[in-house]
Amino acid sequence: MSDFRANDDAVLAEIAARQHGVVSVAQLRAAGFDKHAVHNRVRAGRLHRVHQRVYAVGHNGPSQRRRWMAAVLACGDGAALSHTSAAALWGLLRPFRGPIQVTSPSLNGRARRRGIALHRSASLATATVPQATHRDGIPVTTPRRTIADLRTIVTPDLVRRAIRQAEIRGLIDARRSDRTRSDLERDFLSLCRRHSIPPPEVNVRIGRWTVDFVWRGQRVAVETDFFGYHRGSVAFEDDHQRDLDLRAAGFAVRRYTDRQLDNAADDVVADLRRALGPDARPAAPGGRTRRS
Repeated sequence: MSDFRANDDAVLAEIAARQHGVVSVAQLRAAGFDKHAVHNRVRAGRLHRVHQRVYAVGHNGPSQRRRWMAAVLACGDGAALSHTSAAALWGLLRPFRGPIQVTSPSLNGRARRRGIALHRSASLATATVPQATHRDGIPVTTPRRTIADLRTIVTPDLVRRAIRQAEIRGLIDARRSDRTRSDLERDFLSLCRRHSIPPPEVNVRIGRWTVDFVWRGQRVAVETDFFGYHRGSVAFEDDHQRDLDLRAAGFAVRRYTDRQLDNAADDVVADLRRALGPDARPAAPGGRTRRS
C-alpha cells in the first residue's frame, strides 16, 4: 500500500481525530499501512515524527494534549500519563516545564526516551482497583493514583494543592466546602475570621474571570498569590488584564502574597479594612463600630 488512496487517508484521519492528531506505527500497521505507505507519507509531509514510531498527522503544530498523547503512545501498550503531567491534565496543577511524565506497566524496554520521564510500575495493570483511565481520550492515571505519585516528586504544599483541586472538581471526596482552591486561600479566609472581617464570596465569576474573593456590596476584589511563583508571561499578562477588567467593572482590586499574610498580617488587615469601609472595622465595646 504505497499510493495515497483517498480511503487510506480517511482511515488515517479517523485514527488521528481520536488521539489529538497523532498515531503510532503499530496503529498504522493494524489499519493496513505497510512501511512503504508510512515512509511515503513522511516524505510527502503528511506524517511528522514526534517520537520514535509516533507521528503527527497533517501538521506538527503546538498542542499540549497532542504532546501528552504522543508521549503515551511512544511508551507502548498500557502506558498512561502520570505524575505532574497527569495532574495538569486533570486540572490539579498547572503544567510543569520539562519532560512529560508517563508510567508504563511493562518492566522491560527502553529506559530513556527524549522528552519523556518514563516510570515503570506493574501495579498500573495488576492492581485490584483500576489505576488508569482516560480523560479527553488520553490514557492517564486516576486522580487518586496521580496524587499518590505526586507525593514522590513534588513538595507537600503542591500535593495539598492537588488534593484540594481534586475535591473541588469532584474527582475525590471533598472534606470541606469553603470553595477554596489552595492553602493560601484558606489562610486568607482564616485571617478574615480572626479579625472579624465580613466573609467574602469565594472563587466566583465576574465577567470572564474567576476571582479569589469578592465583597460585592463594597465592590472589592482580592487576589492571593504565592511570592515569587512564576507562572510564565501569559499568566502574568492575564493577571494584569484581570485587574484592568475588574477596575473597569467598578471593583477596587487588592493583591496579597503568602509572605504578606505570614509576616505582615496586620498591614493586610488594615489595608483590607480601608478598602471595605466602615462595615469591616472592629466593633467597639457595646457592639458599635469604631469610627476613625
